[in-house]
Amino acid sequence: MSKTALLGERPRPTILLVGHGMVGQRFLEALAERGLTATHRVVVLCEEPRPAYDRVQLTSYFSGRTPEDLSLTDREFIEAHGIELHVGDPAQTVDRASRTVTARSGLTVGYDVLVLATGSYPFVPPVPNKDAEGCFVYRTIEDLLAIEEYAKARATTGAVVGGGLLGLEAAGALNGLGLNAHIVEFAPRLMPVQVDEGGGAALLRTIESMGLTVHTGVGTQEIVTDASGAVTGMKLSDGSELAVDMVVFSAGVRPRDQLARECGLRVGERGGIAVDERCRTVSDPHVFAIGECALAVDGRVYGLVAPGYEQAETVAATIASAEASFTGADLSTKLKLLGVDVASFGDAHGTSGDCLDVVYSDSRAGLYKKLVIGPDGTLLGGILVGDAEAYGTLRALTGSVPPVSPESLVLPAGAGSGAQLGPSALPDEAVICSCHNVSKGTVRGAVTEHSCTTVPEVKKCTKAGTGCGSCVKVLGQLVDAELEASGIEVDKGLCACFAQTREELYEIVRALGLTSYQELLDRYGREGARGGDGCEVCKPAVGSVIASLAPAIGASGYVLDGEQAALQDTNDHFLANLQKNGSYSVVPRIPGGEIAPEKLIVIGEIARDFGLYTKITGGQRIDMFGARVEQLPLIWTRLVDAGFESGHAYGKSLRTVKSCVGSTWCRYGVQDSVRMAIDLELRYRGLRSPHKLKSAVSGCARECAEAQSKDFGVIATAGGWNLYVGGNGGATPRHADLLAQDLSDAELVRLIDRFLMFYIRTADRLERTSTWLERIPGGLDHVRDVVVHDSLGICDDLEKLMRAHIAHYRDEWAQTVNDPEKLARFVSFVNAPDTPDPVVAFVPERDQIKPDLPLLSIGTRPSDGAADVLEGSAQR
Repeated sequence: MSKTALLGERPRPTILLVGHGMVGQRFLEALAERGLTATHRVVVLCEEPRPAYDRVQLTSYFSGRTPEDLSLTDREFIEAHGIELHVGDPAQTVDRASRTVTARSGLTVGYDVLVLATGSYPFVPPVPNKDAEGCFVYRTIEDLLAIEEYAKARATTGAVVGGGLLGLEAAGALNGLGLNAHIVEFAPRLMPVQVDEGGGAALLRTIESMGLTVHTGVGTQEIVTDASGAVTGMKLSDGSELAVDMVVFSAGVRPRDQLARECGLRVGERGGIAVDERCRTVSDPHVFAIGECALAVDGRVYGLVAPGYEQAETVAATIASAEASFTGADLSTKLKLLGVDVASFGDAHGTSGDCLDVVYSDSRAGLYKKLVIGPDGTLLGGILVGDAEAYGTLRALTGSVPPVSPESLVLPAGAGSGAQLGPSALPDEAVICSCHNVSKGTVRGAVTEHSCTTVPEVKKCTKAGTGCGSCVKVLGQLVDAELEASGIEVDKGLCACFAQTREELYEIVRALGLTSYQELLDRYGREGARGGDGCEVCKPAVGSVIASLAPAIGASGYVLDGEQAALQDTNDHFLANLQKNGSYSVVPRIPGGEIAPEKLIVIGEIARDFGLYTKITGGQRIDMFGARVEQLPLIWTRLVDAGFESGHAYGKSLRTVKSCVGSTWCRYGVQDSVRMAIDLELRYRGLRSPHKLKSAVSGCARECAEAQSKDFGVIATAGGWNLYVGGNGGATPRHADLLAQDLSDAELVRLIDRFLMFYIRTADRLERTSTWLERIPGGLDHVRDVVVHDSLGICDDLEKLMRAHIAHYRDEWAQTVNDPEKLARFVSFVNAPDTPDPVVAFVPERDQIKPDLPLLSIGTRPSDGAADVLEGSAQR
């Protein structure tokens, strides 16, 4: 007998959720936020074999993100709230009389509240052979896995039926898999729901420039197959025929309301489960419907995630007996399709009477911006193609009269006489985050009432920016503005010594040719810091800046020369990585992972002779661990003599350029990735930067070198190379973004030169390219404008700086082992420079020892128990 029965308590009421997509997961979160998971039994029946994932970012799977990366929940959340989740077990029948649902496995669950979140299914036109081998839909992760497998094994040319949001993403996926891709759209333009004729034309030009073939105003009449039943082509309504061996249907979706139909719930004439303003079905007060399966009171089925989230929150509030209703939602969207920004908001097509259009179009640049203005000056809506930077501000202003002229809102910065509008001009009721319906006032309140001082803190407090992410930049601007308005100074200085940012100090050092940290501190440091010794924040940061600019300002490129030595941290100080036991690692450079047998033998002999632990790393080189300081020059003398050089594993600089075997050996390879990896690693070796840099080159779209998890990654295509930037496989993983595609060798190298030097010039201290790319105003689009299109006119300068670095590069260990003065620093103890005692251990400095000694070591000899006290050198 259960404890509940013994105590005479009533069993907890059951909430049964059918469907576990994005909206279903948001419903569970809303239940948890209201404490309902503690007072109710919550059961979930999920059709797919995995929990909820981010369907909006589905296509990013083809950019290297795994299904796990897309997940929206985790086992900790499910277990913490006692949720009974059944994946791969969809609901089969609903018995409303007994209030039970039976799943495919035979599991029967009774409910007090049933919430249907069954979503939608892809619409496939009723054309002959639509189910042939080689035909797919584009809806789930399993669909993507099947498309990827078939494309790699059997296809060279594919066609996507549908030129809407998912259709363009599907075409981009096929293109990324190396297929020639066609887009077939029945409407006269791409994305007919979101954009007008002008926007469609701008989008068409940009997409065709990427090598995709677009057919608009035609329909699919038949899928052509061979004797085995596999796709060989498709016939179009204009009489033409395409030779394709793969077809992806992405022609829209329909509400998944079959379960509701079968149990007698009312559905709309064109589908969708009819609900009231509380998302309760009009047929049964115990049943709710949310998301793409629900027909709202305004007669719409909403296919966007933000309205679905609002519906989920409405149902959770209703179950908790709180006031809430859903009567309609904003249909604004902002997407990046094939690298092109596309956004629409409000009455984008100007259906209101007496409205006027303000249009800016630049065919050459692929830009199209249209605002719909009411007769009283009210902003009714708009369309943005190619540049959606102002989307957040414009959408929030919809329904009001902007404080500046409409023309200034669409003209490029500097091209119009009107002032550019920022988020500070928005009213408090303006919605900043449409995914979670967070207003500007709520964001301001997070700063003023909840003491949030950063965007991550505001995200956690309000959920703003945790959906599609299109509002993050506006959030940052609002947080800074509110802090300043509250009298809180937003100090962007590098540290307590410098009021300038790292970027500003970089420009000062370069412009004035300063080669001395002390001179920089004395001239530009804060009051009280001048004449001092600086701090552990700015010393290595400035040291890195001087090292990066060394050839351009006439400084020594060797980091241990003169004053530079005092600026380095432990690792740079000994040109090796300090390990947890006080020993150091030795990491010679092995460009591209390619190594001759003779060099392998040298590494083996050194590891044997010095008793070092060896490890083949993920960066395709061999690390040797356990070397003492005084052994480093001996080891490196042998390595340098064998032709090795520093791998810079210790520095904030380029580490490795990883590579697959490429076209030389691999049957899938389309370019020589090993050669390119070696060329890149040798070009950028020793380049000092704000943080470490990692790279990789993959010889085909199979991506065996994992290039999209690197700071800059290269993937081979049939037309050349695709360049990705801003990846990070570390503690905060981020997949790299496509910067440019189908580049020649020369074009690739030129863009990487520019990208790296622009990053070094503008990044903050210890800021990886992944963080920098998300922080820098304008993000990837701005970086692309600067690096690819030279919008700031600085590319010649960036290339010149890189050429100077390459021309002046000298291997640091080769310089060290050939210079007695430099070798003098490599001792563990000043009074016993050759001490090899294995029982020596490093301990913190103590009062009775000389105060100027950074470390001391106490060892105990097994023979007599006497203790030795050894005086530390520059050990840190």
